Amino acid sequence: MKYNSIRPGQIWLDTEGKRIQAHGGSIITVGDTFYWYGENKERTTPESGIWHWGVKCYSSQDLYNWQDEGIIIPPNEEDTDSPLHPMQYMDRPHIIFNERTGKFVCWLKIMKKGGTQESTVLEADHILGPYIMVKHGLRPLNMSAGDFDLVVSPDGKAYYYFERVHSELICADLTEDFTDVTGYYSTHFPNIQPPFVREAPAYFYRKGLHYLFTSGTTGYHPNPSEVACAQTFHGPWEVLDNPHPDDTSCTSYNSQITSVFKHPYKKDLYIALADRWIPNLPQTSGDAFENGQQYQKVSEQFNAVFDPGIERVITEEDHNDLLVDTSIADYVWLPVRFDGKMAYLDWKEEWKVEDYD
Repeated sequence: MKYNSIRPGQIWLDTEGKRIQAHGGSIITVGDTFYWYGENKERTTPESGIWHWGVKCYSSQDLYNWQDEGIIIPPNEEDTDSPLHPMQYMDRPHIIFNERTGKFVCWLKIMKKGGTQESTVLEADHILGPYIMVKHGLRPLNMSAGDFDLVVSPDGKAYYYFERVHSELICADLTEDFTDVTGYYSTHFPNIQPPFVREAPAYFYRKGLHYLFTSGTTGYHPNPSEVACAQTFHGPWEVLDNPHPDDTSCTSYNSQITSVFKHPYKKDLYIALADRWIPNLPQTSGDAFENGQQYQKVSEQFNAVFDPGIERVITEEDHNDLLVDTSIADYVWLPVRFDGKMAYLDWKEEWKVEDYD
């Protein structure tokens, strides 16, 4: 099947007719080719015990049709202690290019059993690898580092935005080789606990302003996004609003933004890349999804889990609400609309890159 448009939320197949598996992902442009990479969830079904099957990458010339370039960071099936073992909770790969070293640098978030989170760093000479692990078990700034984004500024300096689990968002300067933090950092968006803590930071820059999309903290269940802007990488950040103006479900159109891609050949086209982790949520929740009651229910569940002052028994129904089959997750890609400094994401059943200057 050949595509000539982007259809948010619909099943997206690669050029071989298989589901695209690039979750928690981003796009990087190398030459005239777009590379979309992310978590390979093809074997991650409920109760399978498999969290990931490596990092997969796809290439495209038009952002519509994607060729499978294979697993660029394979799982380590032999070593159960390896951060790349399929049962390890590896999330959200981010790859940036270092012009000084000529290396593609990939950071991975690794959630450890017991609640702490660590980082693994790999390097490669080509976007498609092979990637060599250069650091693992890294606790940046001696912090438990959750969802994150990596940013390279025009002057070649790099920054690392991450959720300090479960309390606030951190912006940390990276070393010149992009494989560690320098020690200089700033703190933002302090919150008490999930579901209020901001996670999944997605950075972009436009017309003198730095932007961050973030989500609340409700696991794979969707929640209201938030957009903030600042005049520097380190803030201070001004919280603007929910960028999804027509969303009555309070779920960011049943998605979670993972990154923002600035189209290199368009004047002002920014595309928010998001995962639809639970495609059937509207069907299973009925009216409760549309009116926001389903989100409120899940939000209260997370609040009960993390707030020691709330006495609440987690029921079997609660447990079932939190089970997710990520092997069939879809994608919601939408162009960003700007009104002054506010950034909006309007729902579109279908849209084309060619419609933008």
